[in-house]
Amino acid sequence: MGRLDGKVALITGAARGQGREHCVRMAAEGADIIAADICAPVTPDNKYPSATPDDLDETARLVEQTGRRILSRIADVRDLAALESLCADGAREFGGLDIVVANAGISNWGRFWEMPESQWQTMIDINLTGVWKTLRAAAPHMIEGGRGGSIVIISSVAGLKALPAQAHYSTAKHGLVGLCNAAAIELGPYNIRVNTVHPWGVDTPMGTDHSVFQLFEQHPSYAASFASTLGEPMIASAAQIADLVLFLASDEAAVITASQIPADMGATKV
Repeated sequence: MGRLDGKVALITGAARGQGREHCVRMAAEGADIIAADICAPVTPDNKYPSATPDDLDETARLVEQTGRRILSRIADVRDLAALESLCADGAREFGGLDIVVANAGISNWGRFWEMPESQWQTMIDINLTGVWKTLRAAAPHMIEGGRGGSIVIISSVAGLKALPAQAHYSTAKHGLVGLCNAAAIELGPYNIRVNTVHPWGVDTPMGTDHSVFQLFEQHPSYAASFASTLGEPMIASAAQIADLVLFLASDEAAVITASQIPADMGATKV
């Protein structure tokens, strides 16, 4: 018996990295998967390679290897209609929707008074409003199903403390905390839990963006904001974050909601 037997999970940013890990781990625990990813570049401000349609196909293949079903689709979290269509199709095909992992996001760098308006706006549109649109599309199906459920929003250390050269990212990730806590209150009567997870560095293309080293060369004082209590390396594996997300999605976390769970190696304490 898997920890998620009979459940259906929607996961955004599913083509690779943390999103793929969430898909495969939840499928291995018995869930059917609804997977979305834009699979394309979204802004030249990002300095790491984007996911591709082949990446999403590989996620689907790995899920199917577990014996579970998957509906995967190229979709932009900025497109509410696309998310609504995906959720409706997935809930109809798999018999409901129980879990949401709002994982899709981007990261890039710049001092706030130097970045163009487009850099700020794209970050907010994807990392904050895109999560609201994900929840907006999914929640009605979770409520209609009458089975309760769990929503896990992937925030960041930057959602608990500000980071230099990431005012836009920190603003979006802090905003997710407010969204989470409000959603937890509103969805509580339906026994739907909502929590945020706050990773530090994660070993993914986004999480290991080497342009950060150029930032430290230009602004050495910023490095102090990126310390942790566990020392080097300050990088978690995607599997380690998936362990925590799986727990929050499962009935083992039935009493946890409106909570901010750090997975940060102590980074918010230094």
